[in-house]
This record gives sequence, C-alpha cells and structure tokens, in this order.
Amino acid sequence: MNEQREPSAGSAGKIMLVGIGPGSVDHMTQRARAAIAEADVVIGYVTYIKLVADLIEGKEIIRKSMTEELDRAVSALEAARAGKKVALISSGDAGVYGMAGPTYEVLFQAGWTPDDAVQVEIVPGASALNSCAALVGAPLTHDFCAISLSDLLTPWPTIARRLDAVAMADFVVALYNPKSGRRTRQIVEAQRLFLRHRRPDTPVAIVKSAYRRRENIVFTTLDAMADADIGMLSTVLIGNSNTFIRHGVMVTPRGYANKYDMEDGGSTREGERAGRSLSTGLLGWLDMLRDEHAAGADVEALAARHRLPADYIRATLDEPWENDANATEECET
Repeated sequence: MNEQREPSAGSAGKIMLVGIGPGSVDHMTQRARAAIAEADVVIGYVTYIKLVADLIEGKEIIRKSMTEELDRAVSALEAARAGKKVALISSGDAGVYGMAGPTYEVLFQAGWTPDDAVQVEIVPGASALNSCAALVGAPLTHDFCAISLSDLLTPWPTIARRLDAVAMADFVVALYNPKSGRRTRQIVEAQRLFLRHRRPDTPVAIVKSAYRRRENIVFTTLDAMADADIGMLSTVLIGNSNTFIRHGVMVTPRGYANKYDMEDGGSTREGERAGRSLSTGLLGWLDMLRDEHAAGADVEALAARHRLPADYIRATLDEPWENDANATEECET
C-alpha cells in the first residue's frame, strides 16, 4: 500500500492536468500513470476516479460530481498552494472538453502567472474521438471537427450555427455529450440540421463506453441516428459525403483516388503530378474560376456553383494570382 506523502515545508506545489484516455489502463500514457503515481492528491469526477482506482491507493482523493468542474479546479489550486502535487484527472484529453480550460480560468482569476511557484503541467491523453475512431475503423482520415451538444454552458443558437456550418462544409463530425436523461432533443435537432446538407444514408457510428466494460458499437445512418440508443457515455461519429462502411469498418478516404488510379497500381491520373497540388487545388481552381467568369458567369452564379461566399469569389477574381507551373513544392499527399 502506498503511503501518503506529506509535502516538505515551503515546497512549491504542482497541478498536473492528466488526460487518462478512454478509461482502459492499457490506453493510458506512461506519463499519465507517472503523474498519478507522483501525486499527493488526486481530484476528479467520481466515475473517472473509479477508472484509475488501481493507481491511487493510499492517496488523498477528492471526488466531485459532474457539474462541479470549477470546484475541482479551486480544490486543485488550494492543494497546490499548500505545497502538494495534484493530479486533476479528465477522461480522454484534459484539453478537449476537459479540465484544462476551467483550471486556467480559475488560476488566472486567482492572479496566477507562469512565473508562479505553483507549476502547471498538461498531460495529454487520447480523446473520445480518437478512441472511438480506432474501434470503428478510419473515419477521421480526412478533415473533421468535434462539437458538444451540451447546452449547459453554450447557447443553443451557437451550437446550431456550428452544426449547420460543418454539415454544409462536409466535415466528418464527432458529437460529444449527445444526449442525457434531461437533454433528449439536442440530438434530434442536430440530425435535422445535418439532413439539410447530407444524404439520409450518410454513415454514422455510435460508440458507447469505448474500451470500458460496457463498450457497445452501433453502425447506422443519418436518417436513423436519433432512434439509436445514445447517452452521455456515447460519442457519435457522422461521416462526410465520401465516408463508407464496408465489412464492419468505417472509412473516410483521404482523397488519393482524386489523383491516383487505385486500380492501376496507383499510377498518377492524367493531368495530375505526384507531389504537386491537385489540378483542382487552389491554383488550378483559380484558372477554372477565371475561365468560367470569362465565359460569362457572374460572381453570384460562381458563388452558387462553388458554394462559396460571393465576396470571396469577387476578391479571388480581383487578386493578381500567378500560376507558375514550374514552381517547386514540398512533396506531400
């Protein structure tokens, strides 16, 4: 049994904001385990404390409820001011809907600066979107974003605007906090907003309790998403227009088929060059835009055709771009 250490007189404390990953010890970083081991005090939501129960024997434990994030941060600062090393734990990553933000807010309110005797370290961990994606395949291989459906701290119009914007922009989206016992309508509204821009058969994966004892994975579609079993322990992954599910694996293509013939050993398609921007990349698209404009398409028509703001189209046409075909580029895919 580990014995609780008493800080030496006058010693400076430390707050370690520890991301413990999805909850499985196997998926916790070595630094996260070490931070918890060296801590005098461990603070966290009761469920997270249970997830690290094997690592905190003999330590001072401060358990808080779901809505007491600021209290957790205040308790961490008080303990650190007393010279103790504190592990303030979050599931996933402490900086992704975790305790890093609230803690810094409390610290700054208390007059803390980076030169303060109390040190702060953020220990990264795998967030829910990483963990859930790994279980279902490769849904995040192209551009993606995360949106929380919790309106406890964020006005719903703000959330709705973000949902509508990313749905239109064809991002793969990870929905955090999609539904709770009292918040049941938000996921339905999210579905309605996405269906304005996405096909009803857009692939969706719902992962509950990733890498924990009651892990459950459901593949469904956008039009059936809201009828699935979704709760606070669920993360909802909504695919983009190219995402597919095959043999129980969800994949979002990176875009190689736009440049390479995948059925012909990966040879470069006509008009494309390895290591160079796509023919419909920025400069190629600009040439296309100028040709369309010269052929008589006005700015508003071009904006509608390319689903971009008219003022952006106008400014792009006015910009004296140069398409130097001989310019060198770094090789990237």
